[in-house]
Amino acid sequence: MLNPKLKLNPKIFNEDCEQVPIRKGFGQGLVLSGEADANVVALCADLTESTQMNLFAEKFPERFIEVGVAEQNLVTIASGMAAMGKIPFCSSYAMFSPGRNWEQIRTTIAYNDRPVKIVGSHAGISVGPDGGTHQALEDIALMRVMPNMEVLSPCDAVEAKKATLALAQGGQTDKPAYLRLAREKTPIVTTEETPFNIGKAEIYWMPDVGLAQVGIIATGSLVHRALFAAKELEIEGIKTKVLNLASIKPIDINAIVALAKECKAIVTVEEHQVAGGMGSAVAEVLAQNYPVPIEFIGVQNKFGQSGTPDELVEHYGMGKEAIKEAVKKVLKRKV
Repeated sequence: MLNPKLKLNPKIFNEDCEQVPIRKGFGQGLVLSGEADANVVALCADLTESTQMNLFAEKFPERFIEVGVAEQNLVTIASGMAAMGKIPFCSSYAMFSPGRNWEQIRTTIAYNDRPVKIVGSHAGISVGPDGGTHQALEDIALMRVMPNMEVLSPCDAVEAKKATLALAQGGQTDKPAYLRLAREKTPIVTTEETPFNIGKAEIYWMPDVGLAQVGIIATGSLVHRALFAAKELEIEGIKTKVLNLASIKPIDINAIVALAKECKAIVTVEEHQVAGGMGSAVAEVLAQNYPVPIEFIGVQNKFGQSGTPDELVEHYGMGKEAIKEAVKKVLKRKV
């Protein structure tokens, strides 16, 4: 069942569940952040409407800078503005930022510990027909390895809005951060009342009675598919818990270890390369604290290709049925 304490969207499993691009939540959250703090500024690399930064540009034109197709300049300018006391958000496609300007992010932002918020939109395979060259499947790995850098991957537009507000207005606003966003419309999983905190993971699904047999840890747009898989597995007699890991760094060690201790088996789910991604972060936590069998759902050492997002999710083994099979597989490996 859905965790009643979190006040999740009651229409999650309905055909009429509202779908909104995750990036739209960022745009809305950035406007709210700008209203709350005059130090919030925005910079974009010629993709203002695509990243939904146009909402901020229209409301606060004096605090918006269009850098143009120059992603290295985008982040270095943002670093300088942060040094002067501003809270810069800079956006582009994830393939270009952090994909093209990683060294500048490392040297001018992370190395100097400047509170720049790097927004990588159109991440994963959600750009579909744009093809493998534009599908950022390595960005979590690139950013989580960087010292000082926080990494957030919201599951829907509502959570993206909250993540943006948290980065701008509360918590660890003095840290650099990477916010990962999908392009396509994604089912709304959460509500305004659902809690969100940087560094905190939440159990979204749990058995009606008894303990879970497998823990599913999901992030980003695939959280919805993980919930569907958990619901169908419950009907088949397999009890699971689904943990939404929106904060990949800092990571909620206590929540991950507690889930592993209860279930003794874990499946990770992400729209990213398996190597170096969220699943690797989870494996690192468990290797040090409570090793258990793990199965990894994600892209297995391949580049993307052209196709619709739904076709590609299924092709690369990240759909509902693939999650269910991974749960059954890891269940057989339990000691």
